[in-house]
Amino acid sequence: MSDVTPEYDVIIVGAGPAGLTAGIYVLRRGLKTLVLEGKLPGGRIIEAHLVENYPGFPDGISGYALATKMVAQLEKAGGTITNEEVVSLSLEGEVKTVSTRRKHYTAKAVILAMGVQRRRLRIPGEKELLGKGVSYCATCDGPLFRGRRVVVVGSGDEALEEALFLSDVASKVFLVSNDLKLNAAEYLIKRLEEKDNTQILSHYQVEAIEGQQLVESISVKEMTQTEVAKIPCNGVFIAVGYVPLTEIVGKAGVKVVHRGWIRVNREQNTNIDGVFAAGDCTGRGMQVATAVGEGTMAALSASRLVK
Repeated sequence: MSDVTPEYDVIIVGAGPAGLTAGIYVLRRGLKTLVLEGKLPGGRIIEAHLVENYPGFPDGISGYALATKMVAQLEKAGGTITNEEVVSLSLEGEVKTVSTRRKHYTAKAVILAMGVQRRRLRIPGEKELLGKGVSYCATCDGPLFRGRRVVVVGSGDEALEEALFLSDVASKVFLVSNDLKLNAAEYLIKRLEEKDNTQILSHYQVEAIEGQQLVESISVKEMTQTEVAKIPCNGVFIAVGYVPLTEIVGKAGVKVVHRGWIRVNREQNTNIDGVFAAGDCTGRGMQVATAVGEGTMAALSASRLVK
């Protein structure tokens, strides 16, 4: 048995829908809980202009509003969110240590819910023009491009949702996809096709983003051709999927699978006793509802362990 008495019953890393839900559940069970979040609470849901598939909101709800309600519910349960980025983990043994740049925190159980970040294209100009016309969040930065020409890169639901949001702001929206057919829901495709200021370029590859101080154009190539064409534009919004924020997790001995997703069982257990994972970082579902469900199960599993 360890002779160290942990400060907390449960530490939750991440305050997206999974982490917030887990926090609500463990707090209501009377467990001393710390929720750590290095960025804004809410996770990637705060980027969503409109969430239409979360139960209980038949007319939809903005991602920011939904996240705000979740945070308010956590606070009503007696919780607070500590704005500190986790930089290392020590998870073996009965007492777990979660370290930020400010402090080392200890707990009996840890729930990993750090979410994901947008995948990069890794093409010339992307890094150099980030924040100068290159963005990964239309809801965050789209209003800056009112009346201007923008490009969205991607073919899934996220990309089409970004393009639809931008179509109400920009003068012209190009959706560039390297797939022959868009990988999005049919209703999203139909909505975009009905817009008179949008154009879909399927089976095109973005070769580079150009500009001196700001984005001025992109170079694209039809996948079966060698000729490169330029599209003049002021903004480029990249929505080509996500990668998990789990680098420190793997270093701490947590089992991760393809591309860094945390491996869990049905009770959200990882391979380390007392360590659970939930939400997008597990790579299962990637929806608000599944994140909430996984957060619930992780909290119940952690509660059984602690009690």
